[in-house]
Amino acid sequence: MDIELTGLRQNNLKNVSLRLPKERLTVFTGVSGSGKSSVVFGTIATESQRQLNATYTAFIRNRLPKFERPRAERLAHLTPAVVVDQKPVGGNARSTVGTMTEIHPILRVLFSRYGRPSAGPATAYSFNDPQGMCPACDGLGKTVRLDLDLAVDRSLSLNEGALRLWPVGSYAWGLYQQSGLFDMDKPVGDFTAEEWRLLLHGEGFKLERGTYEGVADRFDRLYLKRDKHLAAAGKMLAEGPCEVCGGARLNAAALASRIGGHSIADYAAMEASDLIRTLDGLGNPVAEPAAEALRRIEAVGLGYLSLDRQTGTLSGGEAQRLKTVRHLGSSLSGLTYIFDEPSVGLHPRDVHLLGELLLELRDQGNTVIVVEHDRDIIELADHVVDMGPQAGASGGEVVYEGPVAGLRASGTLTGRLLRRGTGLKPGVRAPSGWLAIQGASRHNLRDVSVRVPLGVLTAVTGVAGSGKSTLMGFTEGIAIDQSPIGGSIRSTPATYLNAMDPIRRRFAAANGVDPGWFSFNALGACPACEGRGVIKTDLAFMDPVTSVCDACGGSRFSPRALSYRLDGRTIADVLAMTAEEAGRVFGMFGVMSELGLGYLSVGQPLSTLSGGERQRLKLAHRLRESGNVYVFDEPTTGLHMADVGTLLALLDRLVDGGNTVIAVEHDLDVVKHADWVIDMGPEAGRHGGRVVFEGTPADLAQANTHTAKYLAKSL
Repeated sequence: MDIELTGLRQNNLKNVSLRLPKERLTVFTGVSGSGKSSVVFGTIATESQRQLNATYTAFIRNRLPKFERPRAERLAHLTPAVVVDQKPVGGNARSTVGTMTEIHPILRVLFSRYGRPSAGPATAYSFNDPQGMCPACDGLGKTVRLDLDLAVDRSLSLNEGALRLWPVGSYAWGLYQQSGLFDMDKPVGDFTAEEWRLLLHGEGFKLERGTYEGVADRFDRLYLKRDKHLAAAGKMLAEGPCEVCGGARLNAAALASRIGGHSIADYAAMEASDLIRTLDGLGNPVAEPAAEALRRIEAVGLGYLSLDRQTGTLSGGEAQRLKTVRHLGSSLSGLTYIFDEPSVGLHPRDVHLLGELLLELRDQGNTVIVVEHDRDIIELADHVVDMGPQAGASGGEVVYEGPVAGLRASGTLTGRLLRRGTGLKPGVRAPSGWLAIQGASRHNLRDVSVRVPLGVLTAVTGVAGSGKSTLMGFTEGIAIDQSPIGGSIRSTPATYLNAMDPIRRRFAAANGVDPGWFSFNALGACPACEGRGVIKTDLAFMDPVTSVCDACGGSRFSPRALSYRLDGRTIADVLAMTAEEAGRVFGMFGVMSELGLGYLSVGQPLSTLSGGERQRLKLAHRLRESGNVYVFDEPTTGLHMADVGTLLALLDRLVDGGNTVIAVEHDLDVVKHADWVIDMGPEAGRHGGRVVFEGTPADLAQANTHTAKYLAKSL
């Protein structure tokens, strides 16, 4: 039986009804903000997870995430949903690829049984357990310490201010003066070895106003062991590998245990592809599950990752593929797998690997639903749902439903763009100069030198993990990365773009009152809902209920705040305006319209925006900064093919205004539109990190790199 969806009204959906085939790959397409996520995540995923949670006891339900019933007439024949979204994976210092994929625990069992000499049970090989962690760095692999070169000026005496931490005359400085241990007028650089030791680590001498304590020891006690003061001391700190474990995170007993000459830290430091061969060579049954999991990682193009890589350093595309890999070993069937733009961060070469994964999940008897803009993924679909016709209030309808061939032949925006091929632009701009990057060495870059042209649009390409973003980190400029913007119900496009303060001041001046009356986070807040516009009722273990606030009607403001007007409008009227309307009245929000976001209301909560809308809003925020070098990290993330054209027009405007624009990007439409291309590779990880091509897009199409092959194929 198909999944039946009737009368969907979540967010901008206009009474949508759909039938989705089970055990098939269904792709949702449409411009950003057209309603794709409202159907897939806001309705299907939410209701599936809500009903699944309802099968547990009240005790367990009270500890599970709460899901509110979506706005819909009828949802039938749903199956349990597994959601693979774009949210960043846990990024704390103790989370690694090995712990996230649960391969490291398998290696711990392997070493606990076969490592010689044995360190003990499996927990004795864990850097997150006191039995296994290095005692010096607590299993973090790195230490933060006082940078003596920054903290002490050796050319000065103590009386002249050699201690930059504590000024002459301060209480702490007085301790060293009272101690009688030092010639206060002698340059610190001339101290004997014993005097230097006493200055840094001396202790226990009773003084008139306390007990003597060396500079380094006092700093550790006051700052390093008190997180609340750490930020203030930041400029005096040096971070580096732990001197005891060398960055391996483990204690001596765990590191001494070996299998085939390798410690567990050696295994974790190997690239996945190399570790597979090492584990296969053991012929050990305990090693087989780890090798199998690593093969799945290699199958999605991540064979260059090592298990000790911190998850916080993964790109969005890498993190999402690792989340996908966790489900591939499952023997469950009859599930619904839901993916949010899984092609994000993938080079065209790797997109087909992703496609094979999606088809593998489908062929195991599962229903696979994907929200996607990539042409190659759309082409794989058994069934396509195209949302539109536009975004926001002009979207929320199904404009096409059926096979891919029908979409391609249709008159929808997605259909027209699927039919249309893009070529190289007729001419390229000439550089106004060159920015030289010399001897770049970081991560997988090894002494890389390259010239970046000024005054043009440069695309930096290459397979994921080839070193693109690392290389561009050596440029000085305004970096606009993939980090998500905040999405709380209290933040809006107007507040995010810092446009509300001048609007509030105009209201305040016109009415002779405090500007705080025009903020729903301050004086002007509706007292009933505290400025939220809605009232959420927590019903303990039952589903929460959210309703529009009766007192303010959802406007968020108090009656007094709404009694004040500017040119006949209340502050709530202004927040209800679209960016395009507000731009005409207040002379702001123009960049939002240029980025195709003119349809958004300036008071819409950021929590209701789609991923593509948030990405462009972040661009709008950062583009107001002054600077002549802009570095964009995958700016097409979350954008429909039509929105990419809007983005390219904006990049052109920046370049024509005298700026240099660098885009780290996989989208071939951006590469074709560039004036210059720097291609990194040839592969990923240690097999990458080199510049394999520099030149125009036309010359790249004739070259012999992975990007060149796909560029030529698309022309």
